Amino acid sequence: MAVTYDKISTRDAFGIALLEKAKEYDNLFAVGADTTKSMGCKPMAAEFPDRVINNGIAEQNMALIGAGIASCGGKAVIATYAPFASMRIAEQIRTFICYPNLDVKIISGLSGLSGNIEGVTHQGIEDVGMMRSIANLVVAVPADAASCVVMAREILDYKGPVYFRIGRGPVEKVFDESYQFKIGKANVLDEAGTDAAIICNGTAVARVLRAKELWEQQGIRVRIIEMPCVKPIDEVEIIRAAEDCGRIIVTEEHSVIGGLGSAVCEVVTNTVPVPVLRIGIDDVFTESGPHAELLDKYNLSPAHIAGEVCTFIRKKAA
Repeated sequence: MAVTYDKISTRDAFGIALLEKAKEYDNLFAVGADTTKSMGCKPMAAEFPDRVINNGIAEQNMALIGAGIASCGGKAVIATYAPFASMRIAEQIRTFICYPNLDVKIISGLSGLSGNIEGVTHQGIEDVGMMRSIANLVVAVPADAASCVVMAREILDYKGPVYFRIGRGPVEKVFDESYQFKIGKANVLDEAGTDAAIICNGTAVARVLRAKELWEQQGIRVRIIEMPCVKPIDEVEIIRAAEDCGRIIVTEEHSVIGGLGSAVCEVVTNTVPVPVLRIGIDDVFTESGPHAELLDKYNLSPAHIAGEVCTFIRKKAA
């Protein structure tokens, strides 16, 4: 399968949607912690400089400014890097944004391993697990630039808090402008398989689609489901996959603890108990390196995914 990369990053794609919505909503403000340029706010700043605020490297202040804007009837976007967006401002998100259910969008950049050469301090591999435990908070993860634009439009229209996970550089292209997104709904990309169902999001989607060629060479057929919204999660689609396929694989650019895999396990445990295999970053601190190489090293190469899928399904047959 040929690999094609997007021409722009997901953070630039987010900037496209942000400017569109800034034109539509005159009460939309963007706030960054010395990150307005690096998080896609430049186009909005060029046209609406009075509505883009850089408060310096003070993420907790950024979160509270966003809460203040929303508490006065505005729509607030706060943008910084994933470890800071999920850890440094966790209390502000929980108590001052989500508890009063304010219209604040937390834009989380350098998510997963996309912080690449910046290393552990700027890579966000635990963030989804932390954020999905907070009440009232939507958690969404686009797969590429095209899906990011569509999803960003939807979440910026939505009234309420959202954690939106984007990356640093261009990633493998999966979708085009026809992409569909609705909060709380999955997208079935391949309905045909019944040996298992694989649920994925973010950069893992492209790698799963490349892995598909490898497992099909072994005569294996797997349903492929993109789950762009981790919370609220599409329980109906997960239950249908469990009933039809009998086992589920979850693949994500996140720790295997607490993320999409854990969310799927919670659903099937309470409804249709089936075996679930989680493919993601092991319970380790990662290292610096190019994004694609880090994905390969930390269990997200197409070959590794395909090998795990084949082994998992053969266990079912044994």
